[in-house]
Formats: sequence, C-alpha cells, structure tokens
Amino acid sequence: MNTHDTPAIAVHGLHKAYGHTVAVDEVSFTVARGRVLGLLGPNGAGKTTSMRMLLGLASIDRGQASIHGRPYAQLADPVGTVGAVLDAGGLHPGRTARQHLRIAAAMAGVDAARVDPLLDDAGLGQSADRAIRTYSLGMRQRVALATALVGDPSVLVLDEPANGLDPAGTRWLRTMLRGFAAGGGAVLLSSHILAEVAQVADEVVVVARGRVVGSGRVDDLTVHHGGDLEAYYLDLTAENAEVR
Repeated sequence: MNTHDTPAIAVHGLHKAYGHTVAVDEVSFTVARGRVLGLLGPNGAGKTTSMRMLLGLASIDRGQASIHGRPYAQLADPVGTVGAVLDAGGLHPGRTARQHLRIAAAMAGVDAARVDPLLDDAGLGQSADRAIRTYSLGMRQRVALATALVGDPSVLVLDEPANGLDPAGTRWLRTMLRGFAAGGGAVLLSSHILAEVAQVADEVVVVARGRVVGSGRVDDLTVHHGGDLEAYYLDLTAENAEVR
C-alpha cells in the first residue's frame, strides 16, 4: 500500500440502523492530507453517527471506515494518529484544565511539557488552574480541543467544534484548523455554523436523512448561489427534506 496516496480518512458505503430506523445509509467520502472537509446536515441526518463509526465508538452494519488505510481499532498509535472531540461535556468538573491535559498527556505517553503551550494556544493560560466546573461552555470546548491535540495527531475529527465559542474563540479555532491542514493534517468537522465552515473547509459533504445529497469543493458547489454556502445548503436540504 502506498501510504502517501492513501486518504487520511476514507468512508465507503457506511450503513447503520437502529431497529427499523436507518441512521446512516450508504455514506461515502474521503479526506486527503492537508484538507478540511465539512460534514453538514440537519439534526438527525447521521453526521455524529458516521463519526462515531469512524472512531470505533459505534458498530458498522455495513461498509468500511478507515484512517490512514486502517480501521481505528487497528491503529498502532490511536492517540498519536487521531484527535477527536465529539462531546465537550465529558470533562471532570473538579479538575483544572492543566490537570486534565496532564492526565491526557500521561495516558498518551506524551511529555508533560507539551501541556502548557497547548493551554496558551487555546487561550486558557490565565484560567488553567481553575476548576472546570467554573468554565463556560466555550472554555470547556477549548479544553476539549486542546486535549485532542495532546498526542500531536495527523487527523482531527470534530463534532460541532465551535459550539459555545465566542468570536475570539471561533477565530482561534479557524486559525488552528487552517494551520493544522497547512502542516499536512486532515480535518473532518461537522458544524451548523455555515459561515464559519465556508471560511475553513476545502470541501463539504451534505447529508440528509442519512444519505449524501451533495458533495464537492465549496467554491464549485456555491457558484450558482453567489458563493453563499448557507444558500446552497438550505436549497439542497429543502429539496431532500422528509415529507411528513
């Protein structure tokens, strides 16, 4: 296998059902090194379920999902390969941000000296020794994002990473993601903040009712909508809305 030509993330024909409810229906996409892909869709469209299957957190009924050519469970160094944020609510409220990142570093076998620069980059240096219970949602999101970077991964998988961030935090996130991609990293992110996705993503995949209904480069997809990703998205999802 030529690892250089292998997509950082490859999802082919993913299918997941819960009883009679199909959550993900033949979803396929790839993310190349050095690229940011936005996974878009209404609530319940299957975005988070697809990410969970990619990360081995949900079983795959049918299809394949791989990171650098291997299923997540077969990665030799998962923490050093993939950084993920699916829920910023899992932080211990009694710990400080510094304690949380030091524990994450120890579990990943990473030098603790990496922690303080990550806290500073995330804008948490002045509040790093406060209990996480005192943090706003946006600050907790910054902790989660910093934790995803502890292992110096080459892939990021982020579900609503801008959730709760103020304008300064959103700008930091945008700069961090573009810098990560510029360094050869690959990013898969979901977001409802379409204006932000338009600024940070190279490509998007739009899902509705568990299926891919649109995909491609942002500039190509929005050419008939004045470059407006939100207008493209709303038109596309309206066309594919479930009739009730």
